[in-house]
Formats: sequence, C-alpha cells, structure tokens
Amino acid sequence: MGERTRPALFNIPAHRAFSDALVTGILARHGDDPMRLAQGMILLPNNRAIRSVSDAFVRKSGGGLLLPRLVALGDPDLGEQVGGALDPLGEDDPIAPAIAPMRRQMILARMVQQASAHPVDAGQALKLAQALGAVLDQMQVERVPMRALAELSLSDDLSQHWQTSLRLFGLLLAQWPQELARLGCIDLADRRNRLLDRMTARWTKAPPEGFVIAAGMSTTAPAVAMLLRRIAMLPQGAVVFAGLDQEMDGDAWDAIGPFDADPLTGRAPAGHETHPQYALKRLLDRMSVTRDDVALWRWGSEHDARAVRGRNISNAMLPPRLTSRWRDLRTADRSLAGVEALEVATPGEEAQAIAIALREAVETPGRTAALVTPDRQLATRVSAHLRRWGMEADDSAGQPLSRLPPGTLLIAMAEALAERFAPVALLTLLKHPLVMRGEGRLAWLEGVRGLDLLLRGPRPRAGIHGIDLLLAEREGEDRQSALRARTRQWWGEARALLEPLEQAFMAAPDLAGQLAAIREHAGRLSHDAVWAGHQGHAAADLFAEMEEAASEGPRQADIRALPALFDHLLGGLSVRPPQGGHPRISILGLIEARLVQTDLMILGGLNEGTWPGLPAPDPWLAPRIRREIGLPGLESRIGLAAHDFASALGAPQVLITRARRGAGGPAVASRFWLRLKAMAGPQWKSADRYAALAQAIDHAEEHRPARRPAPAPPSSVRPKVIPVTDVDRLKADPYAFYAKRILRLARLEPVDADAGPAWRGTAVHEILQRWAEEGDGDLADLEARARAMFDRPDVHPLLKALWQPRLIEAIRWIAAEVASDLAAGRKILSVETEGRAEIAGVTLTGKADRIDLLPDGRLGIVDYKTGKPPSARQVKAGYALQLGLLGLIAEHGGFPGTDSAPVAGSFEYWSLAKKGDAFGYRESPVDPLGKRDKIVTADFTSQVHAQFEEIAAAWLNGSAPFDAQVNPEVANYGDYDQLMRLEEWYGRDDG
Repeated sequence: MGERTRPALFNIPAHRAFSDALVTGILARHGDDPMRLAQGMILLPNNRAIRSVSDAFVRKSGGGLLLPRLVALGDPDLGEQVGGALDPLGEDDPIAPAIAPMRRQMILARMVQQASAHPVDAGQALKLAQALGAVLDQMQVERVPMRALAELSLSDDLSQHWQTSLRLFGLLLAQWPQELARLGCIDLADRRNRLLDRMTARWTKAPPEGFVIAAGMSTTAPAVAMLLRRIAMLPQGAVVFAGLDQEMDGDAWDAIGPFDADPLTGRAPAGHETHPQYALKRLLDRMSVTRDDVALWRWGSEHDARAVRGRNISNAMLPPRLTSRWRDLRTADRSLAGVEALEVATPGEEAQAIAIALREAVETPGRTAALVTPDRQLATRVSAHLRRWGMEADDSAGQPLSRLPPGTLLIAMAEALAERFAPVALLTLLKHPLVMRGEGRLAWLEGVRGLDLLLRGPRPRAGIHGIDLLLAEREGEDRQSALRARTRQWWGEARALLEPLEQAFMAAPDLAGQLAAIREHAGRLSHDAVWAGHQGHAAADLFAEMEEAASEGPRQADIRALPALFDHLLGGLSVRPPQGGHPRISILGLIEARLVQTDLMILGGLNEGTWPGLPAPDPWLAPRIRREIGLPGLESRIGLAAHDFASALGAPQVLITRARRGAGGPAVASRFWLRLKAMAGPQWKSADRYAALAQAIDHAEEHRPARRPAPAPPSSVRPKVIPVTDVDRLKADPYAFYAKRILRLARLEPVDADAGPAWRGTAVHEILQRWAEEGDGDLADLEARARAMFDRPDVHPLLKALWQPRLIEAIRWIAAEVASDLAAGRKILSVETEGRAEIAGVTLTGKADRIDLLPDGRLGIVDYKTGKPPSARQVKAGYALQLGLLGLIAEHGGFPGTDSAPVAGSFEYWSLAKKGDAFGYRESPVDPLGKRDKIVTADFTSQVHAQFEEIAAAWLNGSAPFDAQVNPEVANYGDYDQLMRLEEWYGRDDG
C-alpha cells in the first residue's frame, strides 16, 4: 500500500462521546482481525487519555480483546515522558536521558539564588525555579531559539522591574546548557522534540506495518504537528481531532486568528487565544492543512447527544466581534435543549445540589454521570455530601499531597522546627493522626491534652528548653500543680522524640541534611505510618527525589522558609486514590475530563477566576517579550479551558452550576456562563428544582426555635458559699453564674494567647503581695521584683518588650503613693488576705488586694486594677459590688487582723492604666458627701448589704430561675453565649 495523496484527517464533534466514538470506529475498521488490531498503535495526548480510551475498549468489547498499543506523546506540563513505543531501546545513536524534574528544579533554584542581587530564601527560589523551568519548556516546545532574547531591542521600553528580570533570565539561560552538559542530560521537552522528530523521519523512510492513529491532540507544538502530518500521510495512518468546530462559517473561522503580519510593523497579532478553537486552528496551520481537509468521523456511540448541539456550541463560542449574530439566530440554532443552568447563593448550596443531581442520575440503571470542575473545594464538598447515601465517588483528579495526612505531618514538622516549637505548631504536630499511631495512641493523646491545657495563655520560651521550663516544679502550690506533674511524666517520652529532631536539624549544614533529619524522625514519630499506603508511598517517592536532588539545590536552607518550601513541593503532587469508587459516578478535573463523556455532565464552579482560572503571571518575561519571541500568551490557558468547556457541553444532558458568592465575597459569573445565557435568551433553562431540593433536604418540618434558657435547679444544688467576684455576674447574667458555679464549666484561654487582663492582673497582684510581705517598702525592691517577673519562663520576650516599660512606670507610681500615705499616717494592715462572713444566709468569701488602717482608725479597702475600674454609676446600680462586699466582710470581722477597726471608711480602686500623660491613678465610687452622684461613704456597706440580700433571696436561697442575659447592657465576657444559644433567641419578640 503506497503513500496517500491526501492526508487522512477526521474529527469527532463535541456532541459525540470522543473515546467511545473513537473505539467504535477503530473496531469497525480494524476489529475483524484480532491480530491486526493488536499490531496497531494509537497515539494519545497523555496517560490520562490512555486510561479513558482503555475503558472505552472494555465497554465496547464485551469480552476478551487484544488491544492496540496505546502510547502517550507525553506532556511537559504534566511532567510526562514520551511513551516507550516512541522511545525504543538499543538504537545506535541513543538520545541523552531527560533530567529528573526534581533535580532540575533544585538546580535552577540554586542558580536563581546565586544570580540574584538580593537574598532569596529556598522556598521562594524553588517557586521562581518552577516558573523558569516552565518558560524554558515553552521555548523548547515552540522551538524558540535561545538567541531570540539576545536579538530583542525592547529592553529600553520596559519598566525597570522587567528589565531586571530579563537580564537575570538571560544570564540563567546562558548558564543552563552548561549545567545540562555537566550532568549528561537534556530537558524533558527537548528530548520529546528529538524523539518525535526521529519518529517522523523513521516513519517517512519505513512506515509501520500496522495502523497508526493519533487521536485527541490539541497541542500546537511544531514537533507534534510534523509527526501528525506524517501519520496522516501513512498508508494506514489517520489523525482524529476532538471537538474541531466544522459548523463555524468561514468568516468566524478567520476571525479567530492567527493573523497575517502587518506590512508596516512586521508583527502579526496572535489572534483570539482565549477562543476554544484557537489551538486546533493553529495546529492545522502548522500541519499545512485546512479545516476543509478534515472529514467527519462516521462512528458514534450510545452516549452521544443530538447533532444540533454542535451548532449551538459553535454559535455560543463565536469570536467577540461576531456575537451580534445572536440576535438573528433561529430558535433551533440558539436552543440548548438538554442543557440546564443552576445558580444558587453559596458554594455549600451548589455542592448539595450537585450531589442530589448525581444521586438522581444513579436512580436510572446504567446511566453515568460526572462532575467536572477545576474547583477542588467544590469537589471535596460534593464527595462529602455523596457519603450521606453511602456513595464514594471516584475522584480521579486526586488531592494535593500537602493536604493528605503524610503531607500535613511533614509540613507540621517543618512548621514546628521553623517556629522553635511554638505552642500552636507544637500541638499541631503532637496531635497529628499519624503521630504515635498504634496501641500507645490514647495514652499519648492524654499527655498531649495536658500539655495543651498548660499552653493556654501566653507563649513560653522558644525551643524544647522552653517547654522544660514551663513544666518545671515551682515554689508553692497553684491550681495547675497536679496537671503540671502529670504532664511532666509524659513529657519525658515526647522529649525523647523531639529533642533529637531539634538537634539533628540544627546541626544540618544544608537543605539535604535538613530533609534527611525530617525523613528519619517522621518515621519515628509515626511508627513509619507516614510512609504506608498509597499516600505514604507517594510521599516516600517524592521525599526520596527531594533528598537526592537537594545536594544540588538551594544553598541557603533558611529554617523559616522550610514550611513554604514543603507546601510548594508537596502541593505540586496530586495523589489519586486506588480504583474502587462508584462505577457510574466520577469527579474529574479539566485534564481528566478532556476525552471523557457521560450521560450527564455537571460543569461546576462556573465563576470567573475558577473556570476559567486566572492565568498565572510569568515572573520572568513581560507579556510583550513573550509575544515578540513567539511564545504563547498567558491567555492561551483560557483557550484550553474554553475548549474543555465546549467539549463537555456535548454530553446528552448537561448541568452547569455556579454560586453567586464565593469564600471571599460576591463572585462574577464565568464568561462561558454569560455567553450561553446571552445566546440562549428565552431558551435559557434553569434547573431550580435542584436548588429547591438542596434547601429542602435539611429543612425541618416543624421549626422549634430555642427559647431563652432559664434553668431552675433545686435549692440543694444552689451554692451557699459564693465569692464576691461572682456576685456581679449573678445579677447581670444569672445563667452565666449557673454555668460557672453549678455546672462548673470554665472557658479555656486560647493557645499561645496574648497576656490578657486576667494574666496581667495575677502577675501584678503577686508582685505587690510579695513586696508588701517580704520587703521593706523600698521602691528599688518593688522594681526589682517586677523585672524578675519578666524573667519567668512563661513570659515571652515580646510581652516583656511591650509591657515591662508600662508596668515599671505604674508600680513606681504605686510605691510613691504608698510612701505618701505612710507619711500621712496611713499604713498597710494586710495584702491578698482571704476573708469570709455569713451574710443573708450565705457564706460570702473574698480576697482583699489590700486593707489599710486609716489615720482615723477606720479601714481602707484597696482593689488593684490593671485596666479601667468600674464607674460609680455601675457600682450604684449594683453591677460592681466587689469593693463594697469586701468592706462588708471586713465590718463583719471576716478578715484576720481587722477586729480592732470594724468600720470601713475608704474604698479605692488603684488603676495601673494610663490617665493623661502618666500611668496610675486612684478612683473611688464613694464620697463622704455623695458629690458627683456618688454613694455616700457612710451608707456604702449598708446599701451593698441590702442589694446582696435581694440577690441571695432570689437565686441562692430562693427558687428564681437563672435567666440568660437579664441585663444585656452590662458588659460581660460572653464566655457562655454559645452554651445559652444566644444567637437563636436574642432579639425575638417571644424570647
């Protein structure tokens, strides 16, 4: 059989299921002889296309079948090698091997670091190296010579930023061939070009004996175009395109571009790179053929849509300057029968509606359905909703390794090391589900929970030593002594695992050593669970590549850059689960869906920035430079996304979905969505039933809103001993008192929290107590004690830097005031003294910060405040009774050493806050004459006594319910708002 006179070019239109139609035609042409079929070869774009066509053969054969060789041309963007059939062994002139992608990225990152005029950390260098490698690949795929940059004369017209990037890029471009020569390797894209050129030459001289079909190609690479041209001319060759628009008229086809060069400037506009047909048209041009040379592939399958769908898609995707034609379209040409649109408010509703649509499809025996979306968060949500019905979708796009347990453990280790075992990073690591996996897991978690409780509050010192100091024994007993002792016993086991990691990592001189330390200790922490299973194997393989290549990678292995470095490298690998999902439901990314079609295609996430996604900026070459040297524009990715969208629209039934809001706020509808809606006009069909079902599935038949809680426990459980600090809470919010004193629920401080008022107040009270009890009233002694407090292990250096100057000034004011009072005859009787008294049938307890003996023989009650004290108005209303109740206990002889002076004559708040230009001031809620609407001093304790009797009679001795938020205008901490379900009833008329 001789050479063809015309190329054998075919097209499977978008309304046909590509893989099934292709396989049907191949079996019809070559399937009569099983051996002849087995001798054939089918060239496909990538390994994922091979899987799709293989599945189609299985569906069509109905039994045993010898498949033709399915060979991938490889995809540099996916890091895929050319299939083995195009890379035969044993040739006399073998082509040099391709450099490993990880090794290449590491070397390029080192080169970026060395060439940059400014310091670049390892993580940023790897990102720049990845972008640099992408540009190098594009130049080689498009066969742009390296000298093209040197021949440009545009640098003077560019901004300083782009000029700097261009110079650095040129320098790296000149060094890279030397690195490859040193290694004896070539780039993957270069090797692919050489293999394809060699195959083209070989088949020109000696055509293969069996048939050769190239199917589904859309790349515009010159080497691919020449090979496709050769295949189309082979005696038994054919090229089958996917979704070439043969309905579009000549004017529209010509409007896509590329265009002829301008005779004045010599420049040729690139054309509409965002059009779905742009890449296919450019490929035809490079093959030296026209659209008229392409015939229709005669075969179809039972999964095809009606042919009119192809015309509808073509009309919807007209070039921008021709969209005015939509006004004149006939109803049949604008009709989107079988295509429905669903627009909902939130991504959550969108995911729920999609899951319902997939579930509905499964109800029909044999019917298939797929969700196609580039939005991985949407895909994850849909998978979660499907599990409601026990359905596990086959998510072939996979998940980034950085989000899977092995990846999150490695990143957690990097963050813990980078942050010197700061509380949040340390607990994240220790609580990780893979750490100490096995029999000892429960005991381990008990110890971690103890450490978690101790780390609530301000951050301790950095490193393992900081945790040692936090858990060390202290003088005296406090409420956490027992917890600290238990956790200290467990910490020995944890320390034995973490300290060698810290030491090995700090001793590592470079990135390779750091990776080795993390790899070794990740296995110890997880009992090697981090490397188990298909996810662990993927992590082990990637880590081995990283460690092997790290010796040639970035030289500045800054520990602070390690988490970003790990997130970048691990996030670049998608791990696909083993087969075993639902046989008729799948979730696909855009690459996975290119040659796949199901009975129902759901195209989700149709918002601008998601589908199509925003083009990733090129940090190396300005858009103008890319255009001048012949590289594809950044918008070419949008064109590929448009082609994917147009191809998926060819399914028998299509549901397109979007949410009006995204995670960051209002979302803009995708340009594809807007095109379809504008063209369809009155024919636009909404699938509102899915939105209604999504809302109804979780709708309660009877709405039973929560009412304001008002528990009324029996008298036997109501406390008969109450501290003065809880009386204010009881009157303002009885339910909060109930939760704290009867249910005994206490709010935990956040981990690694700022030093709040409670912590600062406790620290100041301790300083002043020790100064009064152990010192001689010397100002220098008080200041020394304050400075010593900041040297404690639980005081973070940042807190010391920010708060120490303010506190020192405030305690100097206290010392001066105490000295002045002493000179006036007022002396301190006691500090931090516990007292109690039986009042109104209840034992009232309290700790007085300070009790003074006034010159007239009466008592002075002092309450220290680190912030603003309560106003006289609050005290008078009965919402700040603490100071008055302490005076009441003193008058009942409840404080030791106050029997000789049973009457309180002074009530003062000593605030350490700033007032005016200085820190520290006195404030009193009482006045001897009741001036400024204050309480008369002599009446203060009797008034407080009456108010407390009312409180005790209602809630402590009586049966009054503990209503929630009785006085919401009184400020509270909101510790129990969630427990009382405040948002459900507050503000309602029936609340």
